Amino acid sequence: MTTNDTKIPLWRDERFWRIAIQLLVVIALIVGALLLLSNLNRNMQRQGIQFGFSFLRSPAGFSIGETLLPYLPNDPYFRALLAGVVNTLRVMIPGIILTTLLGIAAGIASFSENWLVRKLSLSYVEIVRNTPMLLQLYFWYFAVFFGLPRPENQINIVDAFFLSKAGVYIPWPANTPLVWMWLAVLVAGAVAAFFLWQWRTKLIVEQGASGKLQLQILLGMAIAAALILVAGLGWRAPISEAPGQVQGGLRLTLEFSALLAGLVFYTGAFVAEVVRAGIQAVSKGQWEAARSLGLQPGLVMRLVVFPQALRVMLPPLNSQYQNLAKNSSLGSALAYPEIFLVSSTTFNQTGRPVEVFVLIMVIYLIINLTISLSMNQLNRVVQLKER
Repeated sequence: MTTNDTKIPLWRDERFWRIAIQLLVVIALIVGALLLLSNLNRNMQRQGIQFGFSFLRSPAGFSIGETLLPYLPNDPYFRALLAGVVNTLRVMIPGIILTTLLGIAAGIASFSENWLVRKLSLSYVEIVRNTPMLLQLYFWYFAVFFGLPRPENQINIVDAFFLSKAGVYIPWPANTPLVWMWLAVLVAGAVAAFFLWQWRTKLIVEQGASGKLQLQILLGMAIAAALILVAGLGWRAPISEAPGQVQGGLRLTLEFSALLAGLVFYTGAFVAEVVRAGIQAVSKGQWEAARSLGLQPGLVMRLVVFPQALRVMLPPLNSQYQNLAKNSSLGSALAYPEIFLVSSTTFNQTGRPVEVFVLIMVIYLIINLTISLSMNQLNRVVQLKER
């Protein structure tokens, strides 16, 4: 027998220890989980409670201040929780859109050659990032929106926006099938415009083409979208025939407005840093090459720098969007009836904290996994394809 055929002792085999350590960790986790579940089961039995979700069919018996979903106090608990989920999505979706716009604007402004714009962007990011989220929510609620005048002294902005302690009234599209059809057209047009823009950038960068035809098509699509936005959605502006009496439009409560503003300005500061870091990750050579082609600063940013920075920005943006989704639970501090506040009332009334907290965790897990899957898909689209 040669030296190479000699078997390595088991205790000196690196592959054995790798598998053994992982196996021990898995066993420890399973034992820990079983101990926790056993302890939970004993405590629930001591109090005469059996784990289950049958209470969800019982009448809730409490009202919800505002909800898009039709809901009455006699409805079952699962409908109350569903109303809380809808309220959470109601603040989360516009929050992500507005945060993206604010963060990109503030991030690009940090590279402005204008001293005032650059310093304003820097001050916004530093102040907002270094103060607690809950403190900012209280600021928006008590100092800004709760400081609005009484309804009889409401603020009127060009007869389209009315602000008072009764709420914020803004113009809103009519709820008709035709409007929903136009919205579907706008979404389809936005997706088509994105791929058309990608195609144009590829033609310009790889083939040196002008991309003029694609630009003309994009301009035509932009004009059509603007016409649909202005004339196709049947906007209904709020009307105030007497001080304090406003009809029509969309009413936003002070709690919703404060929570939305707090989430957007807080997360927008982090998104601005993500955008700034993504732009700085683009090498100087790319900037200089674009300038050597005679491109204006705006075109350099739009055609060369930002598309490359986007590939760096998307993974951290994913985290920021998920943070925004989780921070929406702080709306309970403002008495905004999102899922956490509705769930708190539910387990206080039913004495079922374990089941309710399991439901909350599952709901937030589904929301964050949906955000993560969407961002990962977008990340795959913009990444360079190696041949």
